[in-house]
Amino acid sequence: MDKQNGTRQTENKQSEFDRSTAKERIDRIDPYGFERSEDFDYDSHEEFMSVYLAILTRRSIKWSKLLKGNNKVVKNIKVKRYVRKGIPNEHRSLIWMAASGAQAQLEQNPGYYRKLLEGERDPRLEDTIKTDYYSPAMLGLKTDQEVLGELVKLKVPAVAELMETHNVMWTLVVSRWFICLFIDILPVETVLRIWDCLFYEGSKIIFRVALTLIKHNQAHIQQATNFPDICDKFKEIIRGELVDDCHTFMQVSAFVFQLNNHTN
Repeated sequence: MDKQNGTRQTENKQSEFDRSTAKERIDRIDPYGFERSEDFDYDSHEEFMSVYLAILTRRSIKWSKLLKGNNKVVKNIKVKRYVRKGIPNEHRSLIWMAASGAQAQLEQNPGYYRKLLEGERDPRLEDTIKTDYYSPAMLGLKTDQEVLGELVKLKVPAVAELMETHNVMWTLVVSRWFICLFIDILPVETVLRIWDCLFYEGSKIIFRVALTLIKHNQAHIQQATNFPDICDKFKEIIRGELVDDCHTFMQVSAFVFQLNNHTN
């Protein structure tokens, strides 16, 4: 009898699951505390996560074996390969701190941050901390956008020509990519995978991701026939199956980068 009741309960739960929608099954707040947008595609996300969770489990097992409870991370080819394939959430804080050099700075300067917080405000120090991205002139941002423009001329010349023909400045279409490091631009799982590589390999990752978005969507961008149309195309290329599937996106990004290096 108990077995029959258990079977009946399981069947009822499965029936309820089948009748519910993906939007009803998935929380409005994602695991990282961000509220999902009004146009969030719950069905596509559920389909993607049904596959990606298995990948995350495999990566977690591999990372645990690699670290073996050790809090120290030595940069090498194997770790770089692991980072590119994604860092599990339970290891991200450790790897980000180690790969970025923050952990070494913390250990070399114990109590320094708290001393700064408790000490007298120093305007000169604040000016030093500010990068050229966030100064009024934003010289660093403008420089990086010019670098991206030159890279597009080399890697995707047709798009560069389109931009020049219609006098569209790169700052109009990619500023937020650089300022926000793709936060609130690409899906959060994809952003985290980008940041995994960013902390390990440096700022070249931002250019690699930007080039991937442009090169992969070259045909779509070239459909634009005027200034506002180009701006709309760049808003459209940050959505869709490619960017939703973070694992595939990072693989494509690495492939595009290797292909470009091989052909130039």
